[in-house]
Amino acid sequence: MVIADTSVWIPFFNRPDSPEKTALDLLIDADEVALVGVVLAELLQGCRTRSERDSLSDALLALPYYEVTQSTWLQTGDLSAALLRRGVTLPLSDLAIAALAIEHDCRVYSLDAHFKKIPGVHLYLPTSN
Repeated sequence: MVIADTSVWIPFFNRPDSPEKTALDLLIDADEVALVGVVLAELLQGCRTRSERDSLSDALLALPYYEVTQSTWLQTGDLSAALLRRGVTLPLSDLAIAALAIEHDCRVYSLDAHFKKIPGVHLYLPTSN
C-alpha cells in the first residue's frame, strides 16, 4: 500500500498529463493507494466551491483510510525528536504521514525530498515507461 502525499495529489488533479497522474492512476487501479486525514484536509482547503469540495471528498473517501491514533502520535513525536537531535526540523503533518506509513507498513509517494530524511520511511518511486 502507498500513502500519497498532498504534493502528488495536486498535480494529479491539476495536470492531467503529469507523471504523478499516471503513477497515481496505476496505483488507484491496483487498489494500492491509502488516504490519511492530513492529506484530505490539505486538499480540501484548496477547494473554491462547495461543489468542488463535495466532488473531491467523495472521490478521496472511496480510498482506504488510515486514522491517526494515540500510538501514531507517539511515533510522530519520537520521529520528530530523533530528527531534531540531528538538527532536522520537518513539518508535523509530514511526520504524522511518516508515522502512519511506518505503522501500516506503507510506502510514501511524495515530491518532498525531506521524506528521505525520516528513519524507517520507505518511498514509492514510480517506474518510468
